[in-house]
Amino acid sequence: MNEKVFNSYQILDHLRLPHGLYVASPSTDYSYVWLRDSFYMSLPYLNQCNGIYEMTYHRILDLFKEYEWKLDIHTRQKPIEQWEYIHSRYSAHDVREMESPWGHAQHDAVGAILWGIGKGEKSGKRIIRDGKDHEIVQKLVGYLGCAEYWDDADNGMWEEWREVHSSSVGACVAGLQAVRDLVFVPGEWIANGYQTLSSLFPRESKDRTYDLAQMSLVYPYRVLSREAAEVVVEQTESYLLRERGVIRYKGDSYYSTVEHEGRHHELSFYFDTEAEWTFGLPWLALCHLELGNIEKAGEYIKKTENVMLSDGSLPELYFAKSTNYNSNTPLGWGSAMYILAKERYERMI
Repeated sequence: MNEKVFNSYQILDHLRLPHGLYVASPSTDYSYVWLRDSFYMSLPYLNQCNGIYEMTYHRILDLFKEYEWKLDIHTRQKPIEQWEYIHSRYSAHDVREMESPWGHAQHDAVGAILWGIGKGEKSGKRIIRDGKDHEIVQKLVGYLGCAEYWDDADNGMWEEWREVHSSSVGACVAGLQAVRDLVFVPGEWIANGYQTLSSLFPRESKDRTYDLAQMSLVYPYRVLSREAAEVVVEQTESYLLRERGVIRYKGDSYYSTVEHEGRHHELSFYFDTEAEWTFGLPWLALCHLELGNIEKAGEYIKKTENVMLSDGSLPELYFAKSTNYNSNTPLGWGSAMYILAKERYERMI
C-alpha cells in the first residue's frame, strides 16, 4: 500500500470512535460527530470486507431510533424551526444532540445517509438488521417528503444561511433512488427533486453561482448528465480552484483573512480572501475519474499530495495565498477523499 494512503487510513482509524462514528477532526472546534463527515469518512470502506462500514451505519440507525419521536412528528408535520430538523452535529462519545444553536436544516446529510444505506445493501452488506431498521429508513424517506426537500430552504453543506441548494436537493434525489428497492419511495418525490435541479442549474443557489458543494452531484451522487457534470467541474476549476485547495464559494467569510472584521458584510467584501479547502483537490480528481479524465485526475492527486503535511495529514484549509493552515488538522473528510481518489486512480491505470 502506498505510504500516503496507509497514513491516511491511520488517520481515519484514529478519528473513528468505538461506536463506529467519526469525529471530524481532533481539534477543539471539530471534536464532534457530524452525520455528513461520518458519511464521507466511511466511504473508503464501502467495498471492503472488514465490518467497518456496517458498524458506522448500524450506529447511525441506532441514533435515529433514539430520536424516532422527532421522525414521527416530522413525517406528518413539516419542520420549521432549526431545532425541529434532524440534527447534524452530536457529542462524540454518547452521540447526543448538541444543545447550542446550529443550522440543523441540512437535507443533504439525510440524503447522504440514505445513499450510504442503499449503496451498502447493494454491495452485499447487511446494513438493515431487522424490521426496526427498515422502519427507520422508511421514516427518513417520509421526513424528506414531509419537509418537501425539493422546495425547502436549508442550511446546506456549509451550515450557513438558508436557501434551496442544488447540492442538498441532489443528495436527497440520490438517497431516495438508492433506497427505493428497500422501502417505499413515491416517484414524484424524486421527480420533484430533478425538476428543482434542472431549474437551479448551473447555480448552487440564488446567492451562489458556483459552489464546491456542487461537486457532490458528480461524485458520489452521479445525478447529472455527463454534459452537466462537465459544466460543474469546469466552473469549479475556473472560479474556485486555488493553489492549495478549492474555495467553497466566492465571498466565503469562514476563515477568510478578513474574518476578524465580521462575517456580516456583503459577499464581495471577502473576494480574494477566501480559505482554500484541501479536500477540494482529491474531490476534483474523483470528478475527473467519473468523467474518464484519468490524466487530469492524476494531476489533482499530485496537487493533494503536495499540500499534505509530513505525517500525511491534510489540513482542513490553507489561508488565502498562504502556506499557513488552520487548527482543524487532520480533517478526516480530506483523508477519506484522498484515499478514494488515489485507490481508484491506481485501479484505473
